[in-house]
Amino acid sequence: MAKCVCPWWLGYLLASPIRRWMKSPAKILAPYVREGMTVLEPGPGMGFFTLDLARLVGGSGRVVAVDIQSKMLDGLKRRAAKAGLLDRLDLRLAPAESLSLNGLAGAVDFTLASAVVHEVPDAGRFFAEVAEASKPGAGLLLIEPKAHVNAQEFEEELQLAGRAGFGPLDRLSVGRGRGALLKKG
Repeated sequence: MAKCVCPWWLGYLLASPIRRWMKSPAKILAPYVREGMTVLEPGPGMGFFTLDLARLVGGSGRVVAVDIQSKMLDGLKRRAAKAGLLDRLDLRLAPAESLSLNGLAGAVDFTLASAVVHEVPDAGRFFAEVAEASKPGAGLLLIEPKAHVNAQEFEEELQLAGRAGFGPLDRLSVGRGRGALLKKG
């Protein structure tokens, strides 16, 4: 699988209102995220999904957004502050080889891994770290762009998620992506 990380400057395009018009984050996430949840979002970029996640978890929930690029997190922080949602976010800068989920063991209710697993150097470690942070029964929504991840590579990601303790619930069609909803056993 490719290990090319999306450049930070592309974050502006990915968080564009035009993209939101074509693909509604709230519609995608609403069936899985409720008020009071702790949600993990690795690779949030500048927050295409993050702000909607913050609205869905409400004032009693939180979104842990982990990225390896400080410029992505800076852009996300500005957008969240402007939207009045910064207090619901836990922004974490991580090294490329780890998610840096210190203090989250067994605390996460739901993880959104959208267009990120194909960018990490070790997908098995990625899923193991997410599993360690997740509560039993926690959901994991895995979405990968078809342009970057072919069907066989997506199946390999699902197998690695399974080895980490995530079982399949449903296959999803998400725009131009391959998707699966998984559940921690």
